[in-house]
Amino acid sequence: MRLLLVEDDVKIADFVIKGLSAAGFAVDHAVNGQDGLHMACFEENDLIVVDVMLPCLDGISLIKTLRARGFNTPVIVLSARDRVDDRVRGLEAGADDYLTKPFAFSELLARIQALIRRAGGVVDPTTLSYGELVMDLMKREVRRDGRVVELQPLEFSLLEYLMRNQERVVSKTMIMEHVWNYNFDPMTNVVEARVCRLRDKIDKGFHPKLIHTVRGAGYVLALREKPA
Repeated sequence: MRLLLVEDDVKIADFVIKGLSAAGFAVDHAVNGQDGLHMACFEENDLIVVDVMLPCLDGISLIKTLRARGFNTPVIVLSARDRVDDRVRGLEAGADDYLTKPFAFSELLARIQALIRRAGGVVDPTTLSYGELVMDLMKREVRRDGRVVELQPLEFSLLEYLMRNQERVVSKTMIMEHVWNYNFDPMTNVVEARVCRLRDKIDKGFHPKLIHTVRGAGYVLALREKPA
């Protein structure tokens, strides 16, 4: 999952980025509202975390502009302003949630996960599933046919992205942008290598195979191989 953090406080930004990266998110960072708006409009994000008091363009104006342009990306406001009127302003501007500073990272993470699940239409609040493959988002645990599959953090994030897009072909570029925190390099084989390792853990010894390569298009999690 890819997040955009719009925060000008260096210490808070570093704290949030480190925590989210450890939790398996790819995080982009903007230090002012104008850059944040540009990145929100021209880069694909699964969720945006935005401060209210920002240079160039304040967070409330950023959210209003984003909504006026038709973007429905979930937004969480982070703010030191904790009055009821401030929270109401943020929500009325189009934010989906409002968290006051100082905050516990565990609460921010829980709210992020809840909003992403809601935006993705996930009914079960803690799990993703496809056939006999089950991912527990809270325990960070994967099982297939009841057997635990041990995954490294990047493998977990990659599988989560495939499961959230089950039966839909996702390109190398899409995977790179959502799982890794840097731009796509067409010369690298990092995606192929990681998919290969994930396939060994998810499919080896199981039937049917779930992770398929679609030649010239990307990868798909499906019960049957999709034509190129």
